[in-house]
Amino acid sequence: MEPDPAAPMLEMRGITKRFPGVVANDGVDLSVLPGQVHTLLGENGAGKSTLMKILYGLYQPDEGSIELRGEPVTITSPSDAIERGIGMIHQHFMLVPTLTVAENVALGLGGRHGLSDMNPVKERLADVSDRYGLRVDPDAYIWQLAVGERQRAEILKALYRDASLLVLDEPTAVLTPPEVDELFATLRQLTDDGRGLVFISHKLHEVMELSDEITVLRHGKVSGRTRPSEASRESLAEMMVGRAVELTRTVDQQTAGAPQLRVSELDVIGDRGNLAVKSLDLEVCSGEIVGVAGVSGNGQRELAEAMFGLRPIERGHVQIGDERTSAPTPRQVRSMGLAYVPEERMRDGAVADFTVAENLMLVDYNTPTYSAGGFLKRQRIADRCRELVGNYRVKTPDIDTPTRNLSGGNIQKVVIAREFSSDATAFVVAQPTRGVDIGAAEYIHERLLEQRANGAAILLISEDLDEVMQLSDRIIVLLEGEVMGELTRDEFDVNTIGLLMSGVTSASPA
Repeated sequence: MEPDPAAPMLEMRGITKRFPGVVANDGVDLSVLPGQVHTLLGENGAGKSTLMKILYGLYQPDEGSIELRGEPVTITSPSDAIERGIGMIHQHFMLVPTLTVAENVALGLGGRHGLSDMNPVKERLADVSDRYGLRVDPDAYIWQLAVGERQRAEILKALYRDASLLVLDEPTAVLTPPEVDELFATLRQLTDDGRGLVFISHKLHEVMELSDEITVLRHGKVSGRTRPSEASRESLAEMMVGRAVELTRTVDQQTAGAPQLRVSELDVIGDRGNLAVKSLDLEVCSGEIVGVAGVSGNGQRELAEAMFGLRPIERGHVQIGDERTSAPTPRQVRSMGLAYVPEERMRDGAVADFTVAENLMLVDYNTPTYSAGGFLKRQRIADRCRELVGNYRVKTPDIDTPTRNLSGGNIQKVVIAREFSSDATAFVVAQPTRGVDIGAAEYIHERLLEQRANGAAILLISEDLDEVMQLSDRIIVLLEGEVMGELTRDEFDVNTIGLLMSGVTSASPA
């Protein structure tokens, strides 16, 4: 008997999942039809990831049922989910760093040769890559890839296995506007083939553009169901947060001061031995936010790491205030007045096994304020950490909670609280709202503008073009480590910036 094309491909009913002290999912229903994009919205901690991990077999529900194509199923593991045609692209990538892209795709596929013969995998991977326009070197090791390239590898891995039900967690986070358009065309191609998609995104304009159905979660429960024709960005945000949210922000004009942060003639070598930053010049003045736009993997990470002394400078120098260095170290540039919010908070910004208090004090623990004679002033540290947790609205049971137990948005708030509460006069802030919910993003933007108003010089590196355009006084566009163009606020235009990100300048031939 042929399956009914109008019947749900996926039916999750009454899904409840409890963890000690919290109900992550509370009676959640979710239905996905063939050929449909069903968007799942909600803040960090709303229960989206838990629900999808249940679908993917990483968790078992305490209550509720799952049906695939009308048949009750118990999904016991990710391999079980894959065999049933479910593909999942995780927000935190499930890739082995020491293997190549092709080897990661081949993992778990079985076969007589295992990972010894990659040629068939590479050939099919090339076909899938060409078909969907997701270009990535199959021989590159995952550790060598920028975040955006790892995202593409995750998408390719799922498409390679021809999943009929695909879960995409923030798939556009690292794409340019033209690439987002291409991805959406790809996703529509997948739904035209009868596949069902669960789309998770915080970008409300994308949700409105792509979705057929929208389910909103708040505090583990369904707070609303709607369609784009019946909703607005404002109504979706209110369903997510439970209050009105400021989606468009007016940045007050202010006169910038003297240059506070400069790089001159900067050359930086990337992980693959290539020149990732080439003869780059930029300056950021006091009271100014300069945004860096570009597709992931075009030198942004190398630029930030070189400025903060985490990657050697091949040529050129960094200047903070009146002090200059061509071989910076983190301790040195901090003493010169530079603070750093890295793009990968759990790798470079916080120690997962440390408590919230320990992460807040990573920089200042050995200053006279908080230590004397080799001993920590624990009461003073505790008082300071509670103050920061309150000021930066970090949601944590207490300051002694392991940082890994916090949501992504709250971990980011811990990093920002530590860096922004320093005496720094200049900041390098990379991907400040990647993977955080709309409420946390709103708060982080407020803090960035507060620093700007206080006279700080801020270099904002973000692959979220809306964020860069909303907050920046000037924007520079990077392509393969070079500045393709610079725009002032009155010149900001999505199409112009998108073309520059793709290598098209006004002098380029049509």
